[in-house]
Amino acid sequence: MDIRPYGDTRDDGIIQLSFTLPLVYSVKAPDVGKQYVEKLGFHDVGVAECKAIDPSFTFFVAYGRTDTGIDPDQVKGDYLEVEEMDYYAINALIKDKLGRKLTVVGAAIESDAHTVGIDAIMNMKGFAGNYGLERYPEMNALNMGSQIPCEQLLKTALERHADAILVSQIVTQKNIHVQHLTKLIELLEAEGVRERFVLVVGGPRINNAFAKELGYDAGFGPRTTPLEVASFLAQEVVRRGAQS
Repeated sequence: MDIRPYGDTRDDGIIQLSFTLPLVYSVKAPDVGKQYVEKLGFHDVGVAECKAIDPSFTFFVAYGRTDTGIDPDQVKGDYLEVEEMDYYAINALIKDKLGRKLTVVGAAIESDAHTVGIDAIMNMKGFAGNYGLERYPEMNALNMGSQIPCEQLLKTALERHADAILVSQIVTQKNIHVQHLTKLIELLEAEGVRERFVLVVGGPRINNAFAKELGYDAGFGPRTTPLEVASFLAQEVVRRGAQS
């Protein structure tokens, strides 16, 4: 059954949009924004906000109504469904089933200088009320930081006999993240060590289907918590250990 966006009443089709146009702000600007949204196929359009953010750019917040719906049951994809465990259960699983500490190495690679993603998952204080991987007594977690060359990340992972490599990619302009992530995969394959690691990538433009397409084992997008990542790593490393 098709569903439509909700604004004031169910299925009224009202959507809020925000966008920027390379347009000098003037009294005409709201009408330019309104007609642009109408060209996208929306009707009953209203511009709630219109202001200059630069001498040559104007920012808009607009509302419009759409008659288009979608049937969620018809949406197919490769989704990562993690059985989320709590902090204590994760540690117990590693200790009881793996019989040793789980080693994880993480970094933002190549030219990406942002650490917010990798820090949120790995640093002891964690994120969203969850402890980071460094806090887990049954994990040896090393956060290498940002701008780490793929070669250095692999060297460290091999030296530490890591079970998993975590990669964060925040910068996505001109799809530079695709180049970086592909480089790491190609390096691992060239060295013949791809299968030695559980390889996980996270970032604002990442989802599981995209990660799998590039050759990673899992992909986590925005709002991922350390608990989700820790749950996946513990279960996947234990599963592989049981198969070997």
